[in-house]
Amino acid sequence: MVIAMKKRTLLPIMLISILGWNTGKAQSVYPGQHNGKIKENITAPLKAYSFDLKQVKLLPSRFRENMMRDSAWMMSIDTKQLLHSFRTNAGVYSANEGGYFTMKKLGGWESLDCDLRGHTTGHLLSALALMYASTGNDAFKIKADSLVKGLAEVQLAFGKSGYLSAFPEGLIDRNIAGKGVWAPWYTLHKIYAGLIDQYLYCDNKQALDVVIKMADWAYNKLIPLSDEVRRKMIRNEFGGVGECFYNLYSITGNIKYETLAKFFYHNEMIEPLADDKDELAGKHANTFIPKLIAEARNYELNNDGKSKKEVLNFWNNVVNSHSFVTGSNSDKEKFFDHNHLSEHLTGYTGETCNTYNLLKLTRHMFCWDANPRYADYYERALYNHILGQQDPQTGMVAYFLPMLSGAHKVYSTKENSFWCCVGSGFESHAKYGEAIYYHDDNGVYVNLFIPSELTWKEKGVKLTQETLFPEKESTMLTLHTQNKVKMNLYLRYPSWTKNVVVKVNEKKFRVKQVPDSYIVLNREWKDGDRIEVIYPMKLRTETTPDNDKKVAILYGPLVLAGEMGTENFIKCAPYSNPNLYNDYYTYNYNVPSSLKTTLSIDKNNIEKDIKRIDGRLIFKAAKENIILEPLYNVHRQRYIVYWDWMNPNQ
Repeated sequence: MVIAMKKRTLLPIMLISILGWNTGKAQSVYPGQHNGKIKENITAPLKAYSFDLKQVKLLPSRFRENMMRDSAWMMSIDTKQLLHSFRTNAGVYSANEGGYFTMKKLGGWESLDCDLRGHTTGHLLSALALMYASTGNDAFKIKADSLVKGLAEVQLAFGKSGYLSAFPEGLIDRNIAGKGVWAPWYTLHKIYAGLIDQYLYCDNKQALDVVIKMADWAYNKLIPLSDEVRRKMIRNEFGGVGECFYNLYSITGNIKYETLAKFFYHNEMIEPLADDKDELAGKHANTFIPKLIAEARNYELNNDGKSKKEVLNFWNNVVNSHSFVTGSNSDKEKFFDHNHLSEHLTGYTGETCNTYNLLKLTRHMFCWDANPRYADYYERALYNHILGQQDPQTGMVAYFLPMLSGAHKVYSTKENSFWCCVGSGFESHAKYGEAIYYHDDNGVYVNLFIPSELTWKEKGVKLTQETLFPEKESTMLTLHTQNKVKMNLYLRYPSWTKNVVVKVNEKKFRVKQVPDSYIVLNREWKDGDRIEVIYPMKLRTETTPDNDKKVAILYGPLVLAGEMGTENFIKCAPYSNPNLYNDYYTYNYNVPSSLKTTLSIDKNNIEKDIKRIDGRLIFKAAKENIILEPLYNVHRQRYIVYWDWMNPNQ
């Protein structure tokens, strides 16, 4: 295979925020930041770039609270527990580890009889790396270093092949033979991704050595296979392993890892997207989305127009046709005929991993053309799904976001669930700072209104965002700089508002832009300059595409849920049965037959029927005497998102 010379030298999107390269100038590296880690760079044109995650610090808010609960949970899981299944698989034991043989084993999807065992360790390698970058706390790196060291020992015990897993290689052989097995490449993907993140975020060179050996093993095992065998093998879920191999190719410059990435191109699934076809119905959603993240990487690295078209068509189909008002998608983990969306408001909608992966894809796409609609979607899915996935009382997380009227969130257990959405949840709540700000050569995009502090050393600027959004409609940005700096501030003008007010140093700025755009402030900034932005928020409705009688209530970007109490609510209901792998999937919500699901509102004058209470982010539907508040705040009780609408004028 001939390697084409790259005409431009820009970094892979998802690595830009890690490495902090000066993406506006080819081959120019920020002083002291991971010089030399990338050998194959982006050839596709970009309009925006991510900041290094360590450049963004979260200030006190619900996001930071979630992050702290997340960190406490991940740090509480013993390293020996996470390595146990790997060591058992390789026959590596140590009598001197103190209680190794009597320690409590992890349950659920990490049980020794579950094919997916080991995936949580991979997720945690990524989450610990993200948490280390987000906080600078060495405790996360120390724990991760011990995990990497333990995995390296297991890999060595397997011999020279480079194989590393918590399950026998026979599961891979079953997959290659087309026999039944539960997603071994999906599980290995988490290990690949975690080790790559450890190298990039934590500078762990041992992690890179381990993942390269794992990739070499995969190359030697897979590339000799016929295309017929390949196509049969990849019918089984394989997660984002293609993305990992593209990333490893970018890091090493070794073409065989790009060859591996292309090996996992799923022709039957992705080709219709290149022909502008929507054939998503019936497809397993979280199996599908990571395949497009790999195609996003192929576009970035090789300027492959076909891959770009596939990604754009997929994203538009999912977001515009296959998603609920929350930004989530799927019913019982699958896409369905979007012409019948209202028939899929069940207790098994909105798999959280889907949203996690679609947000990853959205970040790529925003960098391609800085389109504010991608930021709008990111905000919607972040607030209405990811933020509310976590139970504030315990830090546990939900697999699904049920749209069934009268359902409730079902949370994981601390040591006996370890579903896929637990693993992606560890990561999601560790990286809230990743999409608040972006930049180009001329300035900073402010995409999300989250209390935070951005440090852009290369420009000599620190930007502090103070806000109570969404409780309040405004945000305040303050610039700190030793010298005057001429640059742009691109303030997102969301599609859900109008008549935005901008004040610079208390002087009103004339806003000429319209919703779904950016307000551009271009000037020479000095230390202490302050920009206040007011985003008016109104109540509004959205219906399902196929049924205008199914109505959801929103306030700004927030989905409001009606609080429906705890009738027939078993005390242990917020937790599922840890003895079942699929307890999240068969849960009986026991919705009371007497539950009222109708809401009588005038869609053209909704404020007449629903009132905000005392300035709090709580609302009341007066006729039905129902309290509504943001879905992310509704926990441990039943709720309704989609109402059966009744016209009060009829």
